[in-house]
Amino acid sequence: MNRDPQLQFKSHEEITEFQNSALKETLKYVSENSPYYKKLFSERGADPSAVRSVSDLAILPTTDKQDLQIHNESFLCVNRERVIDYVTTSGTLGEPVTFMLTESDLDRLAYNEKVSFTTAGCKQGEVIQIMTTLDRRFMAGLAYFMGARSLGSGIVRVGNGIPELQWSSVLNVKPESCIVVPSFLIKLAEYASKNGIDLHSSSLKRAICIGEPLRDIDLSDNTLTRKIKQIWPNLSLHSTYASTEMQSSFTECEHLCGAHHQPDLIIIEILDENERAVPAGEIGELVITTLGVEGMPLIRFKTGDLCRAFNETCSCGRNSTRLSPILGRKGQMIKYKGTTLYPSALYDILDNIEGIVNYQVQVYTNSLGTDSILIKIGAEKPSETFERRIKEHFRARIRVAPEISFEPVELLAKAILPPQSRKAIKFLDVR
Repeated sequence: MNRDPQLQFKSHEEITEFQNSALKETLKYVSENSPYYKKLFSERGADPSAVRSVSDLAILPTTDKQDLQIHNESFLCVNRERVIDYVTTSGTLGEPVTFMLTESDLDRLAYNEKVSFTTAGCKQGEVIQIMTTLDRRFMAGLAYFMGARSLGSGIVRVGNGIPELQWSSVLNVKPESCIVVPSFLIKLAEYASKNGIDLHSSSLKRAICIGEPLRDIDLSDNTLTRKIKQIWPNLSLHSTYASTEMQSSFTECEHLCGAHHQPDLIIIEILDENERAVPAGEIGELVITTLGVEGMPLIRFKTGDLCRAFNETCSCGRNSTRLSPILGRKGQMIKYKGTTLYPSALYDILDNIEGIVNYQVQVYTNSLGTDSILIKIGAEKPSETFERRIKEHFRARIRVAPEISFEPVELLAKAILPPQSRKAIKFLDVR
């Protein structure tokens, strides 16, 4: 399947024409090679050959994470001998799922990340420091390395954590960009302050951020971003959104107004509870169809992620759809004392309260059978007065106050980032 890095800049009509052609090619491929989709289409009486354009996709049934877990092997479209790399999802809402990639899929992954880096402003010859893990079956870390290599960048593979080693690499190699979980930037700044490192003279000018949102659903800076900007004002923060299932990513350009879709790699739909397209600009579930994936392509896969799409031409000249930050996952919705909440709303409040070092949100079912929220907090100076102040912040912002439990900072840190975890566990759902 052909790829076109300039497709984002072409007209909406040209993008649609490309996607219609690529979709027909993809559907022909899965109909011939995917045991799962062959059976699904047959059982549902769905005829993929009747799909002539993206607008016809509703003819076909959707797929979700449970299908991937139960029928994992049946999604594979090639012989095992052709599988080059095995990765797993993070398992945020359940057991991790294995994805198997061919040589072609790895090339596609490298291409995706190269385009993502250029969208954020990275250029050939620049140095990129990778502050995320490349091991533990983590697709993203591998993608960053291959994408930077494809771009022609120098690469500093430090991995996650260890501020001392990060700064040693920054000061010696002088990378212009880093790939990082944004909250770690605060730890880097704190280390710099304690060790006489001047952030303003640092070579780092750009942070491509993963794992945590930088903006609210309306694209305004959230609390975490405002905090980082206060202490590191000359660092440009670019939000990304990606998942193992889609094998591609959405990245903000220099105008920081939503993450750009790569239309030659993926088709997106924003659907409501009844699997109908939501009106333009409305919040719905992101549903994706991969283009050009050889090993485990997905058709109308429901990500569970809630967001909104922006279709207007961006100031950078791209006509590709932009996605808002993820509001939350459908499975993470909390009904608390008559109020509907998502974890991101709780994080934004907690990130804005001085004296909180770390935290973990836990949701459980109480004796009445309804949702309850317990927030474990590691604080500089825990006290009843501080607890009351935290609850006042919650009541002021969302009208309700959760239970608060103070925990030792170090103990809570181990619960948030266990030794074998690739991502911080800030939300724990035990309902």
